[in-house]
Amino acid sequence: MRRASPMRQRLAALGMLGAPLLTFPLLALPAGEWLGLPASYVYLFGVWLMLIVLAALVAEGRRE
Repeated sequence: MRRASPMRQRLAALGMLGAPLLTFPLLALPAGEWLGLPASYVYLFGVWLMLIVLAALVAEGRRE
């Protein structure tokens, strides 16, 4: 059986990191306001942006 490429492994690990960060228990933790916005919105879109940036870095990284 062939092993998955390192890029596919990194993207799978990133997905496994993102799944628990975007589940209800962690989404319900932030309370109050940050920067004049509801903290849960800032957390949700911050995590989402972080996952997109990390996926782009993995995908555009050196080809092995």
